Amino acid sequence: MHELTGFQRDLLYVIAAADQPSGQDVKSEIEGYYSADINHGRLYPNLDTLVNRGLVEKGQLDRRTNYYDITGEGEQLIRERREWESQYVDT
Repeated sequence: MHELTGFQRDLLYVIAAADQPSGQDVKSEIEGYYSADINHGRLYPNLDTLVNRGLVEKGQLDRRTNYYDITGEGEQLIRERREWESQYVDT
């Protein structure tokens, strides 16, 4: 997880919590969390990075819409991160 930016980590969490969200679904959720507009030039390259690292799979819902799904490796990375965080934060 240390190789990801905070933004990429947040995208991974959003994807993990949803059932095959579209890019627009991810964008809406992350904009709500950041309380700011996220442009496509920031969102999609970061999603592609997660796909290229094998943490997220990208599929096609229709000719215009892709979906994203967390992989087993992505889930494992989140588990490891949460274990590390729990050393420092009471939950």
